[in-house]
Amino acid sequence: MLDNVKWLGHSSIKIFSNKIIYIDPYNIKNFYNDADLIFITHNHYDHYSEDDIKKCLKENTKIIVTIDLYNRVLELGFKESNIIIVTPNKNYKIDNIIFDTIPSYNTNKSFHPKENNWVGYIISIDNIKYYIAGDTDITNEAKSVKCDVAFLPIGGVYTMDYQEASILTNIINPKIVVPIHYGTIVGTKNDAENFKNSINSNIRCEIL
Repeated sequence: MLDNVKWLGHSSIKIFSNKIIYIDPYNIKNFYNDADLIFITHNHYDHYSEDDIKKCLKENTKIIVTIDLYNRVLELGFKESNIIIVTPNKNYKIDNIIFDTIPSYNTNKSFHPKENNWVGYIISIDNIKYYIAGDTDITNEAKSVKCDVAFLPIGGVYTMDYQEASILTNIINPKIVVPIHYGTIVGTKNDAENFKNSINSNIRCEIL
């Protein structure tokens, strides 16, 4: 389920299928310019990075963003027809890629208010559901997610820490979980190892 997935660091993920998909490209090392779809969870610089988007986009790349980024992606050069505005708790289909939006917000800190309507995504590819949580704490919506592979932030400070992420993992019980949002701004490799050791043994943890 991860053969076609590459973690590019922090919260940046690349999925290879019949479409090339990036989620929150940040600190990209090379100019790939191969993206069919770019998903952005919210407008913080480590998730919406215009310099890194430029390293991914090609002619007619489509970008999926929340409404607060609409004008910015227009100014970046995206055509209106290639900008998809999303809101939480909705289902979408773009170029035969089906995805759901899950609210992504803090419950005990103020960095990601629920009223901002920022999102995580459940992207369905080849009958596999990939949950990219965005910057979130344990929320009722997150606890209700059904997925095969979960990418969860573990770095703490702005999101769940590894202990909280392990609690959420055990609740939603994916087949595979991948810790993200650590090692660059907050969180350490030790957090990833501690996370791996804190989840139920039936769940496979992959530290990419």
